[in-house]
Amino acid sequence: TDSLNLFHKKNFLPSTSQMVFYIVGLGLGDEQDVTMKGFKAIQSCELIYLEHYTSILGVNKQKLEEFYGKTIIEADRETCEETIDDILDNCKKHEDKNSAILVVGDPFCATTHTDMFLRAIKRDLKVEVIHNASIMNAAGACGLQLYRYGETISIPFFTETWRPYSFYEKILINRKNNHHTLCLLDIKVKERTTENILKGKKVYEPPRFMSCKVAVE
Repeated sequence: TDSLNLFHKKNFLPSTSQMVFYIVGLGLGDEQDVTMKGFKAIQSCELIYLEHYTSILGVNKQKLEEFYGKTIIEADRETCEETIDDILDNCKKHEDKNSAILVVGDPFCATTHTDMFLRAIKRDLKVEVIHNASIMNAAGACGLQLYRYGETISIPFFTETWRPYSFYEKILINRKNNHHTLCLLDIKVKERTTENILKGKKVYEPPRFMSCKVAVE
């Protein structure tokens, strides 16, 4: 597949770029959960983004800036999905300056970050991924063996016109196979309503974080 070919290109063919585009996992807690390798990478960067819509850290951007001694730009959904090409193209133009996007948890636990990785490789950027703890392994803290988990599912907020139930079928399959299910609950940070999107209005809804009660209902 194209993705597999890009993976081999990244790992086995030398990049012509001098700069490095880092995708750095921050872990799950606060500013001090970054690895030493990740910290050093951040220190080497001129342009740093914090992905701020698939998950959130336990501290705000200011705390990270104080700890890293760097200016950080928050990247919301629009930035990550609509302008990521512009960001990567800008990195390509400044091949003498390292750049990074900081990700809560581990970089490859969300398809958004995999997409960033593949787009960067297509531009022949040198990409380095720095891993960290994620909810996928931290779930073991609840006492259930990780080997006994089935497919992980996401539970989204319903709307008046969109009420998907495919996740429930996966829960049933896991239960039938005597497997646990890790349920990832939806968050909405700096999101626009469908009406405002269609009207082109930059009006954002208040942040929302799904509770266990809402998920069960």
